[in-house]
Amino acid sequence: MNQTGMGNIALDGFWYNNPVLVQLLGLCPLLAVTTSTVNGLGMGLATTVVLILSNVTVSLVRNVVRSEIRIAVFVLIIASFVTAVQLAMNAYFHGLYKALGIFIPLIVTNCNIIGRAEAFASKNSVSRSFMDGLTMGLGFTAVLTVLGAMREVVGAGTLFGHANLMFGEGARDMTITVIHHYGGFLLAILPPGAFLGLGLLIAIKNALDRRAARRAAQRTQVAAPAVPEAST
Repeated sequence: MNQTGMGNIALDGFWYNNPVLVQLLGLCPLLAVTTSTVNGLGMGLATTVVLILSNVTVSLVRNVVRSEIRIAVFVLIIASFVTAVQLAMNAYFHGLYKALGIFIPLIVTNCNIIGRAEAFASKNSVSRSFMDGLTMGLGFTAVLTVLGAMREVVGAGTLFGHANLMFGEGARDMTITVIHHYGGFLLAILPPGAFLGLGLLIAIKNALDRRAARRAAQRTQVAAPAVPEAST
């Protein structure tokens, strides 16, 4: 696959077809766990690992799985990797594992993962499937992390609170106090706050896309050669 093709896959997964901002998939964990930056980052990275591994595996077995049972096989593959990620997080990131709770095993039901397995990995090579899983996962992680940061700042006035859950005891001093002497804003860390924050992110993305489209149209008009007038 040439670099242009891989670049298109990357841009599609991270921006133009972002699983959250465009497809509106995976909203259950997004609304539930993005109460802090660390929670959003941890959930996003766990989902990214599952996306990459499931995409690559589905691509490897796509020619040997009969079409009648492909969905069941895909779900089994995804569930296996989710279980492995869950056990690894329980062993090495136990505090974060407890904070994310039931939403780690619920990665199995994330529509984005089964959707990429069916729509992309089952029809493309391993390298393309890996790139798709990586960029879709990073796009998902970016939104969860930014939304978690927004809600943490507005809700508690801090950033990277409880970073030790992911980065170890040495990261306890990573907490940044953005707003001093702040009493907090409860709405921001409740589900309605997640809806409002997500709506703001979608609005920002749409505004950036419209600006880019206008600039592209202006460049096209400038570059277009003038049509000569017909002589009388």
